[in-house]
Amino acid sequence: MVKLFHKVSKKAGLMPGSPVFVGEQKADEVRITVIDYDTEHYEVKELDNVEECCPFKEQQTVTWINIDGLHEIEVIQELGKCYGWHPLIVEDILNTHQRTKMDIFDDHIFMALKMLMYNSREKSLGAEQLSLIMGGNYVITFQEIQGDIFDPVRKRIETSKGKIRKMGADYLAYTIVDAVVDNYFTVLENIGDEIEDMEEELVSNPSPDTLQRIHDLKREMIFIRKSVWPLREIISGLQREETPLIQESTTIYLRDLYDHTISVIDTVETFRDMISGMLDVYLSSISNRMNEVMKVLTIFAVIFIPLTFIAGIYGMNFNPEKSPFNMPELNWYLGYPFALGLMVIVGVVMLFYFKRKNWM
Repeated sequence: MVKLFHKVSKKAGLMPGSPVFVGEQKADEVRITVIDYDTEHYEVKELDNVEECCPFKEQQTVTWINIDGLHEIEVIQELGKCYGWHPLIVEDILNTHQRTKMDIFDDHIFMALKMLMYNSREKSLGAEQLSLIMGGNYVITFQEIQGDIFDPVRKRIETSKGKIRKMGADYLAYTIVDAVVDNYFTVLENIGDEIEDMEEELVSNPSPDTLQRIHDLKREMIFIRKSVWPLREIISGLQREETPLIQESTTIYLRDLYDHTISVIDTVETFRDMISGMLDVYLSSISNRMNEVMKVLTIFAVIFIPLTFIAGIYGMNFNPEKSPFNMPELNWYLGYPFALGLMVIVGVVMLFYFKRKNWM
């Protein structure tokens, strides 16, 4: 289950820009992977140390540097010194609970996003922070763990499909963000399937586990909304911002990405309304089930009231010989079967009456 609130007390009292890792260590070691390409050239390799990343800043090719693991502060600091980043950017990269945001500088753009993962087996939502920095000829991404959703992007670069090898670093950054947004649709599709299953369960057989899952889904929708809503402003800002880092040819793709983001937000809002309604349906289903149980118990109680009355009358130990009132049934040979039969007849008549009134 994703957490909506995180502790950041370890940064309290420190100077702005202080490099402090905030979060849970998810990678055993830092892994640095580089993809360098242009229209004719393609190279992918894994680097042993962060110093080897510095020469790519001055090359004419487009370079994508991906770093898995954020717990080694020295690696992020060294890379920041090499590429001339502001200390606040390094601080935001190390804060894995950073809100989705964007900062635009003269020679680079910083974005912090949330990558979402859905575990179909456990029916749970997971999240990982993605920090992206785009310069004139490079894109550097920071992730918490190895393994991501960017394999289709890497495949397009390798096979030179589409325009990615012909475009610049801004198009590569767009492609990465677009992959993150497309993955939101995949996550929401899985959640949508679960919502449909829960709606059927709510009507047929609601349980306390169902209520717990409804609350979990509400938390997940809140988290997704917190992740996606600021992204809309980021994409809109990239379209409006007059910066040489974003080419005019990339702007039209950003408009399409903005439309995708709006579609994700609409889906999230729809799911939130559906989940809120599911809670009402759950309470109504429990109330209806209780009403059915009470109706059955009430019918039994009503039927047995006259039967108890009959049994009480004939169960009184009055001596008919000494009483001024005569009860001949007490000395009748068939008195006992007559009392039992009378009880059966009364019960059957009442059941028939209830059936005619559609009370059962």
